[in-house]
Amino acid sequence: MKLLATPLTRDKADTLLLLGSAVLVLAPHALHLPLWVSLLCGATLAWRAAITLRGKRMPPALVLLPVAVAAMAGVQFSYETLLGKDAGVAMLVLLVAFKMLEMHARRDLFVVIFLCFFLVLTNFFYSQGIGTALLTVASVLLLLATQLSFQFACAVPPLRTRLAMAGRTLAFALPIAIVLFVVFPRIHGPLWTMPGDAAGPSSGLSDSMAPGQMSNLALSEETAFRVRFLTPPPVQTQRYWRGPVLDFFDGLTWSRGASQASGRDLHLTVHGDAIDYEVTLEPSQSRWVFTLEMPGELPQVAGHELRLSPQFELTANDAIASRVRYRASSHLQFVFQGGPSLDDAQRWLLLPYGFNPRALAAGRELRRLPDPAQRVEAVLAQFREQPFEYTLSPPLLGRHTVDEFLYGTRSGFCEHYSGAFVFLMRAAGVPARVVTGYQGGEINPLDGFMTVRQSDAHAWAEVWIAGIGWQRVDPTAAVAPERVRRGLDASVQRPAPFGIEALRGMNPFHSGANAWLAQLRNAASAVNNGWNQWVLNYTPERQREVVRDLQRKLFGWPFIALLTSVAVGLALLVFLRRRREIHPVDALYSTLCKRLGQLGLARAQDEGPSAYAARVAGASELAPQTRTAAQDFLRRYSAWRYAPPTTDPRLTATLKSLLSQVR
Repeated sequence: MKLLATPLTRDKADTLLLLGSAVLVLAPHALHLPLWVSLLCGATLAWRAAITLRGKRMPPALVLLPVAVAAMAGVQFSYETLLGKDAGVAMLVLLVAFKMLEMHARRDLFVVIFLCFFLVLTNFFYSQGIGTALLTVASVLLLLATQLSFQFACAVPPLRTRLAMAGRTLAFALPIAIVLFVVFPRIHGPLWTMPGDAAGPSSGLSDSMAPGQMSNLALSEETAFRVRFLTPPPVQTQRYWRGPVLDFFDGLTWSRGASQASGRDLHLTVHGDAIDYEVTLEPSQSRWVFTLEMPGELPQVAGHELRLSPQFELTANDAIASRVRYRASSHLQFVFQGGPSLDDAQRWLLLPYGFNPRALAAGRELRRLPDPAQRVEAVLAQFREQPFEYTLSPPLLGRHTVDEFLYGTRSGFCEHYSGAFVFLMRAAGVPARVVTGYQGGEINPLDGFMTVRQSDAHAWAEVWIAGIGWQRVDPTAAVAPERVRRGLDASVQRPAPFGIEALRGMNPFHSGANAWLAQLRNAASAVNNGWNQWVLNYTPERQREVVRDLQRKLFGWPFIALLTSVAVGLALLVFLRRRREIHPVDALYSTLCKRLGQLGLARAQDEGPSAYAARVAGASELAPQTRTAAQDFLRRYSAWRYAPPTTDPRLTATLKSLLSQVR
């Protein structure tokens, strides 16, 4: 308490400010660094703060060197390399912390500040959201104020003043940064590539489906992609976003068989009006590209080459490692492979041997119905009429997953219903397959964008009927129609936050959330989406469009006329402001100098009023009365300007009288 009550010296105050700046810079890295790195940095900074407050000497190099070597060995052990993004950032964080204990000269202070400036940039390796940008601005502002603190030779202004000075510095740099952001040539992908950084965590749908997989994904509120409709959007029940098509079943897991890009006619016929939209796909480290069923043409994705499989799956040639945007056009009415026969029908009838005997027998019983459409309806009626339950936490299943689900638990998520339905259809002799993707989406009333989240992941089925082609059948809708009509929250109850039922209404993603929480979520989503659309997704293609638009506007006469008017108005405003700010006494002094200049005694730019008066006193070319009046004027003006302010209200009148005598 005594240390806190004692006023800090300037050196201690500046050092503590530097420590605070370093904490603000280092804190975000605790989210991705190993725990031991964060604890070691925290202990090092606390040690440096204690040394500063107590006025102790810093540890010698013999103490710091072994600690630094051990820390580098720890980085090697944690990352199995000293190269790459993560290992490099970890070493840089440790370097900043250790440098705090090795500051002996003024130069070391600036080394720490410049290292912190560089470390601020590394935050964008891990997150480029608007929160990271705001934190970066705050960090740079505090670092600039810290740097200014070391520049003052005498008295140091208050911290508020230094922060204001740093803010003005940022304000001066902001226009340049905006211009460079808009017009500086951009490239596809990041500006840096480091060893071992190519792979990253994946999110979203995979190439396989097993019971429990999608129900776990449904708990995630991460954004999969956003959609801006250029035409009226479809209703909720028609928002099926097609993804991987699964054809192979090993008794436990559905997966994709061998599927090559199609170079032949897929026999797709579309009808009705097209729905035009623009998709902003979040990075997922997968190759899947999603469109509304069914796209009439292949979309164009900058930096990627899209491939179309015979099952109408869209994939990119490389993993989607960064946010991409593309336009698409889809038709809700279509006929897909609607011929009299199917070339590879046996592929969609295969079932594993020795699994699910009861379901296999039930499917074969359905073959007594002559029409495949009747077999489809019979299974859907079974789902509707029998006590099946749609739940996020179904019981575990054993070896015969379909039998145990259909005739035992009767509780499951979309993967249970679609998988069991396709199994029954294949046993009944109807070609069928599982289609995964997303269903639904929530439109934000503030910006008009529709957000499709990972919780909207869904699985449905397709059956092939001669003369009709592949038809979408959603068995989940037979059990829980609200899932398709209103979304996931309308059909299942999510777990309460932290298991506390009282907090269920505080979840802004829950359908029963408070109205103000929902509005707050929509506002945050709109702001974040705007940041993604206009900052993070400012691609080379968009830059070319913006530059072309600027060229058309900059070289047009309306813009030139507007720019000229603004420039003239600003110049006039500055001129009038300066005229208003000039003191009447200063105005009389300017008039005197101008009048003496006309008489051959122009004042030099570096000549003060006293020196000017001495030169006027020796000017024989002036009349005695003029010389005396000018000297008296300059003496009074000098006393007013450089002495304590006068309170004589007659000064202006006296100077005007003397000025009138200068002829």
